[in-house]
Amino acid sequence: MSKRPVPSTDFYESNTNIKWIVLVISVLISAGSIYYTNVLVDQLKKRERQQVELFARALEYTANSTSESSSDINFIAQEIVYQNTSIPIILLDGGSGAIVNYRNIKVNENWKKERREEFLQKELNRMKSNYDPIEVPLRDPETSETFGINYVYYRNSFLLTQLITYPFIQLSVIAIFGFIAYLAFNYSKVAEQNRVWVGLAKETAHQLGTPLSSLMAWVEVLRDDPNIKNKEIVTELEKDITKLTIVTERFSSIGSVPSLKPENVVALVNNVVNYLRPRISSKIKIEIFTLSENIQAMIHTPLFEWVLENLCKNAVDAIGTSGTIAIKILRGSDNKVYIDVSDTGKGIPRSKVNMVFRPGFTTKKRGWGLGLALAKRIIEAYHNGRIFVKASEESQGTTFRIALNTISAEKLQAN
Repeated sequence: MSKRPVPSTDFYESNTNIKWIVLVISVLISAGSIYYTNVLVDQLKKRERQQVELFARALEYTANSTSESSSDINFIAQEIVYQNTSIPIILLDGGSGAIVNYRNIKVNENWKKERREEFLQKELNRMKSNYDPIEVPLRDPETSETFGINYVYYRNSFLLTQLITYPFIQLSVIAIFGFIAYLAFNYSKVAEQNRVWVGLAKETAHQLGTPLSSLMAWVEVLRDDPNIKNKEIVTELEKDITKLTIVTERFSSIGSVPSLKPENVVALVNNVVNYLRPRISSKIKIEIFTLSENIQAMIHTPLFEWVLENLCKNAVDAIGTSGTIAIKILRGSDNKVYIDVSDTGKGIPRSKVNMVFRPGFTTKKRGWGLGLALAKRIIEAYHNGRIFVKASEESQGTTFRIALNTISAEKLQAN
């Protein structure tokens, strides 16, 4: 029979690579769109420059022509000068600096002279910052001697301005649409994951219930059996059954809203450590550091102990044969309690730090990569706290930090 593929880290890494590929392709398409638009803009700018130069030459011709050529002047005025209905233009007297004429600039007829001149001056300053002016020399019709110069200033037409801004508007709309689509996809993905988590947890709790009841009955039988001399075996079995009962309660709590109560964090940490010490190698030490024996936080005990066990078991796997796990409990500011779990293990590469809480990520040969994903969900979704990698160096070790609230979320919002 063919084996079914097992989810691994490669699957999530390939998903990340696909996201980067899509991003690169999107950037290339955007860059291509902007480049092609810029080519069109440059061509249109050259065309408008030619039109303004033709306009300036027409003005020069009409200004320096004799009265005998009035028919030519009328033709030029009608066919060239008055045909410019899109490019804003200002004709400036080079000698006095006064505005002689303007075209395609909307000026309110009800404005007073001072306001009109102020508005036109602002338009002139905009034009000066955009393009160099085109000179219109004024000559004596008889001697052809230049006695003055006018300047034609202009700026982009409305069509050209639209063409310049269009790709950025287009890309903004695409980006907003893509962002909304990403949020919708991400939300549906998270919702689907939640349903999977809840279904798996509830089914696991249900499956554990029957053998637990049977084990409890067998322990009672063993306790009453006179042939069993070493009663410590029964005591240890009772401890494991109690632990399995707690595990079942943990799975049952997934998917429901847990009730958070003020609990002594130091006492809970000691309970977990006392349970783990006889079940791990004697060469691995677990040390607890705290400045106070009474540090409280809002906790759901079974779920929090699950997270702590997960972190400690991961630390044991990272250490290997011998080392130290240090758990520091600190009372922080802003109604926070911090629990740091440090180990002297192999550490996490920097490129993998952001991936440790993803479902399916694991550095073990045998593992599903669900422990830290569940831990993050329990702390952040159920406890309104945070869990993150505080520090990690290869061959030096890793420190995970849990941040919990000392008061309820309702009181935090009220404050």
